[in-house]
Amino acid sequence: MATAPDRTSRPARWRRWSAAAGAAGALLLASGCSAEEALSFNAPDPATEQAPTIASLWFGAWVAASFVGVLTAGLIIYAAIRYRRKSPDAPAPKQLRYNVPLELMYTVVPLVMILGMFYFTARDQHELTKVSASPDNTVSVVGFRWSWAFNYTEDGVYDVGTAEVEDIPTLYLPVNESVVFELESPDVIHSFWIPAFLMKMDVFPDRLNKFEVTPNKVGEFAGRCAELCGVDHARMLFRVKVVERPEYDRHMAELRAKGQVGEITTDRISREGERFWELDRYPEGQL
Repeated sequence: MATAPDRTSRPARWRRWSAAAGAAGALLLASGCSAEEALSFNAPDPATEQAPTIASLWFGAWVAASFVGVLTAGLIIYAAIRYRRKSPDAPAPKQLRYNVPLELMYTVVPLVMILGMFYFTARDQHELTKVSASPDNTVSVVGFRWSWAFNYTEDGVYDVGTAEVEDIPTLYLPVNESVVFELESPDVIHSFWIPAFLMKMDVFPDRLNKFEVTPNKVGEFAGRCAELCGVDHARMLFRVKVVERPEYDRHMAELRAKGQVGEITTDRISREGERFWELDRYPEGQL
């Protein structure tokens, strides 16, 4: 004898779904993340004129990827619920084969998305890697195991650190003035990264990399190596102080008074490497 389907369990299922949604919402609230932080993926506040371009490209890529992820997950969940087998004897859902419209969609849609992301990436990269012929300042950066040297080209002075955390160097930059970083290494590949600038670039041996930024926010920022470069990679730290021009000039005068005149070159570090890092960090014979 045929009987009406039992629908008494449907409210229970909805209650379970509601409880799960409520728990997810409570978890988001408990995490303490504001809407602004969530949309920015907790990135640092941009501190250069170029940083908003990088932030826009980065966040746009995440929004596109999130849309695709949510859509894909939604279709999977919908298919799993809508076409689930009601009973062990129920027939399997109708299978599709050689569906040309679907196959075209699966091919064309990802291609359009990839070409779109490539266009915006190429457009912004062209602007971000452009270096002017006469910047306000030039800093020659030498990344070496396991610290940094900063050569202030216009002032003819330098600052250099060691692998000890308490002796990390400080890079001074004048606010609202363009600066070109010239990146070199005498040993292995490093990566020059200032998170607040939303910009990093690899530092290669025997190759000069350059990029230009204009710091527009006074303050102190962290810098580090973003390329795993060896045993003391974690100690390759530095500070960045963006200051007004008078304070910048005073610091240049202090470096000059300490005798730090000239330039720390890759050849000099290669020639005097023990002075910079080896014997300062390790007893002889333990390398």
